[in-house]
Amino acid sequence: MEIFLEPFAFEFFRNGTWAAVLAGALCGMVGVYIVLRGMSYIGHGLSHAIFGGAVVSFVLQWNFYLGAGLWGFLAALLINQTVRRTKIPADAAIGVITTASFAVGVALISRYRGFTRSFDAALFGNILGVTRQDVWIVAAVGLAATAAIFLLYKQLLFTTFDPEVAHIYGVRTEWIDTAFALILASVLIVSMQILGVTLIAAALVTPAITARLLTDSFDRMILLSTAIGGLTGFAGMYVSFYVDVASGATIVLLQATVFVVVLGVMALRHRVGERLVAFDV
Repeated sequence: MEIFLEPFAFEFFRNGTWAAVLAGALCGMVGVYIVLRGMSYIGHGLSHAIFGGAVVSFVLQWNFYLGAGLWGFLAALLINQTVRRTKIPADAAIGVITTASFAVGVALISRYRGFTRSFDAALFGNILGVTRQDVWIVAAVGLAATAAIFLLYKQLLFTTFDPEVAHIYGVRTEWIDTAFALILASVLIVSMQILGVTLIAAALVTPAITARLLTDSFDRMILLSTAIGGLTGFAGMYVSFYVDVASGATIVLLQATVFVVVLGVMALRHRVGERLVAFDV
């Protein structure tokens, strides 16, 4: 029994596990809206934009969450306003704005070599460097994001499925989209140190599309996606300790494995159902 509890004897592992569970659950919850809105690319794009903010924070010696947070919020608002006020489609606006922000980060890295030490951690995450303070920050953002989604539940639901009709019925879709963009940016910022720029998008999308395979109910989809994100965060940390593989990558690989298994089971059930129907006929 002791061998199974061995990892929890280390404080860095306990902190990392809490952070992975919270970030995984957060990404799973917010990812439902991302998937249903057909905005999977925005998670990938905003994470790259936040990377630029992280480098700027390092150069100016600002607090990471302050600098990356302001940068991420501005990028999200700029994308939202560009799409609304011009004829530029969302994917193009995301591509231009976030890539330019990422390029700012790369340019500053080439100028100020000191950040090179943290480059891998920024790209791929450094969950074992998570402190207790970081865990509390993730928890606080998680509570705030959950409260915001709960308060705006009906408006977000209406805007997600039919924004044009929602606007006609008096829903202030512009404000709802802005609020959601800020929620998304907050989740990405606190998850960046855990999963890294390159893996956040997968953690946002994979639990949500897995939950979508399992249910057509929006409420159950949110619960399932949140649970899958949190459980794979815990399992990924635990497995990574023993196999000596990067924890962020392990978490994403486990999520992908769950998706493949669910996809296979659903395909098998569909095939069996077709055969039973053909047999009855």
